[in-house]
Amino acid sequence: MVESLILYLFVLVLIVLIYLGVIKAANIIYSYLRKHRENRLFNPSEYLPEEEIHTLRQVFFLIVIAMSFTIIIYTLIALSIRSFSNYFVFIDILLSLVVCMIIKKETAFEKFVFLSLIPYASTVFSLLDVMMIDPSTKVLMNPMMYYVSMVFIVFHLIGFAYVIKVYISKFNQYTESNGLGISILLLIGIVFFSFILTPLTEGVDLLDALVMVSNAFTSNGYAVLGTSSLGKINSVILVWGGYILSGVGTATLATALITKHFQNKFEDMNEKMDQLQKSIDALNDGKKE
Repeated sequence: MVESLILYLFVLVLIVLIYLGVIKAANIIYSYLRKHRENRLFNPSEYLPEEEIHTLRQVFFLIVIAMSFTIIIYTLIALSIRSFSNYFVFIDILLSLVVCMIIKKETAFEKFVFLSLIPYASTVFSLLDVMMIDPSTKVLMNPMMYYVSMVFIVFHLIGFAYVIKVYISKFNQYTESNGLGISILLLIGIVFFSFILTPLTEGVDLLDALVMVSNAFTSNGYAVLGTSSLGKINSVILVWGGYILSGVGTATLATALITKHFQNKFEDMNEKMDQLQKSIDALNDGKKE
């Protein structure tokens, strides 16, 4: 028991060091990109229309809110059945990394939230399998590590609850300050509701549910494309990447049509102005004679 606890504490320290290192490296890369944002390669306006950039920022805020809520709900479900899905662990670790990189760390409370967002329990569960139950006795094989992990999980859920509050405020502020609509809420709401409902109705895991919902929403069918985990993730990236680029193409075509329409209008107006000016000049010449 003592050896298991020592191993558990060692893994916790290792997790903290790894996450701090990854976050530090990510912040360095982000600072470099901000420093060179005038470079066309790193300027999103070179790739996307300004309106779509605003929409994608709204989508990012809403995805963080939705996935944070999902982490809270699925954590409670996983605790009740004493089983953590590997895909859930992956989503928890990925979202925690993203949020830890962008959340403020100025006040003492914000630093506490930052530390609480490090997914100690998920990482430990995936490495040490402390949720494992003896099939014969139905008793936890590592009760001490399990209950210590519960403490970290409680703080982890508090951290994500705070993230939801912060990003709801960010979404409202960004939407109002840029005069944007909130129709994007309907899109994210449909996708999120389907993402939650699909595992329950179809009996699939979270990754398959994400693939099925992505394909259905973008009119690519209601099936799982890909056999391996990496293949499924690749299909999701391709589906949503194509969806975003199709929006760029539509916006570009609409802009070209509108520009051509008004350009023709301006040319007709200039021609009529020239004719009117000629008539006025002719009239003035007639008066002089």
